[in-house]
Amino acid sequence: MIFRTQYDRIVTTKKQEYENMELRLLRYFLTVAKEQSFTKAAEQLYITQPTLSRQMAAFEEKLGVTLFIRSGKKVSLTDEGILLKRRALEILNLEERTIEELKGKEEVVEGTITIGCGEFAAVEILAKICKTYKEKYPLVQIVLHTATADAVYEMINKGLVDIALFLEPVDTEGLDYIRITDCDHWCVGMRPDDPLAEKEFIKKEDLIGKPLILPERVNVQSELANWFGKDFSKLKIAFTSNLGTNAGVMAANGLGYPVSIEGAAKYWREEILVQRRIFPEITTSTVIAWRRNIPYSLAVSKMIEEINAFQA
Repeated sequence: MIFRTQYDRIVTTKKQEYENMELRLLRYFLTVAKEQSFTKAAEQLYITQPTLSRQMAAFEEKLGVTLFIRSGKKVSLTDEGILLKRRALEILNLEERTIEELKGKEEVVEGTITIGCGEFAAVEILAKICKTYKEKYPLVQIVLHTATADAVYEMINKGLVDIALFLEPVDTEGLDYIRITDCDHWCVGMRPDDPLAEKEFIKKEDLIGKPLILPERVNVQSELANWFGKDFSKLKIAFTSNLGTNAGVMAANGLGYPVSIEGAAKYWREEILVQRRIFPEITTSTVIAWRRNIPYSLAVSKMIEEINAFQA
């Protein structure tokens, strides 16, 4: 029994030493990433440059990935290194937060939140959430990435963004999310002097034979194909575009009629382009999502609380 207790203590001590070593390597890694130099990082860490280089090389070998692009004396991060940087910051932030909470210290919310989204009406909802959040936590920096839903979906699954906004349909497996109740309507853009601008609604027969600018996203094109039915094969598709603003620029120059959601089209200048809803109407909803069962930083956790509070 005594031997067993001593054995357990030794195992626990070794485990703690291993965990401390892993955290130390993360701190070393972050310092190299910040300084972009092994020599400068070693000076900051009060160790020799060869020791630091060896430990980082062993760290890369253990992980099975290359973290650094070594170019002379300067180093930069690979895609895997960028991902590890985000995760390392979260892990160390969580460690610091846990220690502070155990000591009963008041929470100081700071850091960075990265949000990926497209061009749609729900971005205004996001702006309201961010406004309330920033009033509470002014030290947090919010980084906004605008991209297609497919690109944002890939980014959130790779951990490159913390929060994401998607137009449905979207696969929410592995994600927690809220659904924005307000729907976006699909519309067609045209110049104010175009005969179609005189119509209240645009029907599919109005678009047959006209050069159209369609969204690039395959799922969206499938929905439009269902709307057009057998006439979809008759369409004259002049362009596809991943952003509504770019489609608007093409349309303003007489290159086609963009089919878009109102959330993107509302930012077109009305003296250049106007929009009319399609009929029968197509609507789509938006979800705000984040990955499930992830140890987020305090800043991101507070943002998720704010999002859920908005829904409530």
